[in-house]
Amino acid sequence: MGLFRARTEPTTPLDGIDAVFADLDGVVYAGAGAIPHAVESLNRTKAERAVGYITNNASRSDASVAGHLADLGLEVVPHDVVTSPQAAMRLLEERVDPGALVFVVGGEGIVTELEKRGFRVTRSAEDAPDAVVQGFAPEVGWRELAEASFALNAHGGPDAATAGIPWIATNMDWTIPVARGIAPGNGTLVSAVHTAVGRFPVVAGKPETPIFDEAKRRFGADRPLVVGDRLDTDILGANRAGMASAVVLTGIDRAKQVLAADAASRPDFILRDLRGLHEPYPVVEAVRGGGVRVNDARVRIDGRTVVIVSAGDGGLDLLRAACAAIWQSGTAIHALDVPPSLYA
Repeated sequence: MGLFRARTEPTTPLDGIDAVFADLDGVVYAGAGAIPHAVESLNRTKAERAVGYITNNASRSDASVAGHLADLGLEVVPHDVVTSPQAAMRLLEERVDPGALVFVVGGEGIVTELEKRGFRVTRSAEDAPDAVVQGFAPEVGWRELAEASFALNAHGGPDAATAGIPWIATNMDWTIPVARGIAPGNGTLVSAVHTAVGRFPVVAGKPETPIFDEAKRRFGADRPLVVGDRLDTDILGANRAGMASAVVLTGIDRAKQVLAADAASRPDFILRDLRGLHEPYPVVEAVRGGGVRVNDARVRIDGRTVVIVSAGDGGLDLLRAACAAIWQSGTAIHALDVPPSLYA
């Protein structure tokens, strides 16, 4: 992880990076409004390298998303938006014939991508669809989930794990951030269908790799940086795809979650907001006598106790030092005595 790279002087998270793949909810916007400093930071980034927007949200088309981003002031076209339905199309094409009939749970984002590729769309299990593609839309309810279950069970055999037509989920996010707070995401809806059909879908979106592979192909990137607000989707997915990652503390996951990140979900960089992309990232160094130092912040582990030797700025540098110390200790955070100030 980049947090532990050996360096003698600070560099920015963008050094050596040829593309930035940014999540949307919690990174660029919350609800309809832009997150402070996001627009100017991303426009500055695009002046020097490719910027792609990767979203698990399947309810809107790439053109619709690009329109929203442009309204916020971003320099963006639909080609810059990589959606989970687009990644799902590659998975679908591997499993069904051209022009196949596909049952859709979800909205515009999925239907648009299916029609672009010549697939036919149905909302009825009675039409005997060849596959099911499921994504989030605010209007999805019991009737749609039940109809999907009927379609998936229609040709079931004795082996529930392999029976029936292909089922592709755009993503498995358990929650989504909206203007009023945190709401259930597509993962909860997929789980309802899973309960009825007894098997799991193939997943296109984060943290699975198809959406990252789609972005890398589209932008021809060799060394991209993934920027996200969620450890369990953005950062885990970037690590699985072999990409550098930065968590930004403007969305779902904050200090408490980052401190507790498991080995698979640890970011290379921890940023307060997207201005951090262009700011020198401080060196994280081991200190003689034990502990980790980031600028004037120093943290060490004494037995099962996390000790703040020096708070430094009392903010981001302290969090970075504490993360490095805890992660290097090999001890799960639930087994440690952690000062409450680190969660602030």
